[in-house]
Amino acid sequence: MNQQKDITDRTFNFAVRIVNLCKVLDEKPGVRRVLYKQLIRSGTSIGANVEESQSAQSKADFVHKLEISLKEARETRY
Repeated sequence: MNQQKDITDRTFNFAVRIVNLCKVLDEKPGVRRVLYKQLIRSGTSIGANVEESQSAQSKADFVHKLEISLKEARETRY
């Protein structure tokens, strides 16, 4: 259970950092503003899907939600 709490805390903190970064990116027009919109979607989706996995209806549902989180993390890293 402690590990589950750890991943939810870590992904929440990551989402907070993404939001703060996006605030800076949004300050100036141009490419930065275009990028921040996608970054905020994918970066905050990681934690949202991890949180949702905690109340999955089955093991398959749990795995599926974590796989979505992984895809979002890869997109954010890119």
